[in-house]
Amino acid sequence: MDVLEDYAGHVAPGGPAARRTLDALTITKVSVGPMDNNAYLLVCRATNEALLVDAAADPVRLSDLVGHSLGRPRLKTVVTTHQHADHWGALGAVAGANGSNTVAHPADAGVLPIPPDFLVEHGDTVRVGEVTLEVIHLRGHTPGSIALLYRDPNGHPHLFTGDSLFPGGPGRTTSPEDFTSLMDDLEAQVFGELPDDTWFYPGHGDDSTIGAERPKLDEWRSRGW
Repeated sequence: MDVLEDYAGHVAPGGPAARRTLDALTITKVSVGPMDNNAYLLVCRATNEALLVDAAADPVRLSDLVGHSLGRPRLKTVVTTHQHADHWGALGAVAGANGSNTVAHPADAGVLPIPPDFLVEHGDTVRVGEVTLEVIHLRGHTPGSIALLYRDPNGHPHLFTGDSLFPGGPGRTTSPEDFTSLMDDLEAQVFGELPDDTWFYPGHGDDSTIGAERPKLDEWRSRGW
């Protein structure tokens, strides 16, 4: 698989992956499947241990993302951000081929094709090598939707939001109550806690920053679900 090293947050279906290199971590983004799902491979640079955010579809393409050389990273963990099937279509194949542990929130775990090895709640952490990721529970798109936060000690934060937050608004909800819940959680736990330079990585489409989206919160509220 071709990998672009000039990371700008955009990938296309069938196109090359894009890699961002931080001091302790690399983040490689690829689009997979008919719904243009984003999958993110996080690799600890000190240990070569890897974590995949959403084994969304196309196990062959995700295997190519991990690589086939002797020096490829060890894919120890696969985190599923939420229960919708387009985000776990390759979960069994990828986890089985790599002997990976699987992680999800208990409120969404029952729908997944394989039982998670570890269940996580808001405030828990998940490790990839020497790097720690914080779990943020964002209720509304699904009951158990989670985001993962990496607080880079030498840079800005990085947030993997699944389908809970996109450039231009929150993820889809199916009732006013779910919309209010998601907006409340986003405002309290994301926009209320994280600085403007936080870069976020959604489950579909291009990336954005908290600062770019913050001025739109009132508009999102009034727009409703």
